[in-house]
Amino acid sequence: MRSLRVEVSDTIFERVIAFFNKLPKRDIKLAIDENDKIYTPKQLSSLSIKTKGFKFNREEANER
Repeated sequence: MRSLRVEVSDTIFERVIAFFNKLPKRDIKLAIDENDKIYTPKQLSSLSIKTKGFKFNREEANER
């Protein structure tokens, strides 16, 4: 069997389903995915640390 993905508008959805239902049941497997989710991209935020005037001690960092 092969897969076929079809995206149809709501106006013709019932007609497409009726067509698929007329096909032989042993030759077709119909799976309906009603995906009404709207994808909203996540916004990333960053953290800024001001280190001007700070002395980094390499020996202390190596001890950790």
